[in-house]
Amino acid sequence: MKKNKQVYAENGNYVGEEFVGYELTQSIKIESKDVDKIEKLSREITELLNQGVKFYSEPPRYYYTKLADLKIEMISKATEDARIRAEKISEFSGGNLGELQSARMGIFQITGQNSNEDYSWGGTYNTSSREKTASITMKINYEID
Repeated sequence: MKKNKQVYAENGNYVGEEFVGYELTQSIKIESKDVDKIEKLSREITELLNQGVKFYSEPPRYYYTKLADLKIEMISKATEDARIRAEKISEFSGGNLGELQSARMGIFQITGQNSNEDYSWGGTYNTSSREKTASITMKINYEID
């Protein structure tokens, strides 16, 4: 892109533009499973700035790539935990746990580990933290005899 500057006469009147050079821009996106290399690269951008290269960057974003497997594992564990809790509740209330009536998966959340991120009714998916915490809610209804 051509770059021009506005030129003014000594009295302040605009007299035109003067060509000063070209501005070249290029966007790049780097994806890698080698998180350490990407973090190192993102820190080394400062060296380009020190050399006079105008450079704009965004912080790395971190995605969990085995999300489907994680959800299945978490649903299984949450369902088992719900059954154990329901058994204890029915035992302490003098009843027996009956058949499963219904089961629904609730919100799946991924937040930054040890963060104070708000949980959202639609779910949260943190991409700014390398270390993450995943949680899921299950609604399980059992018959009590």
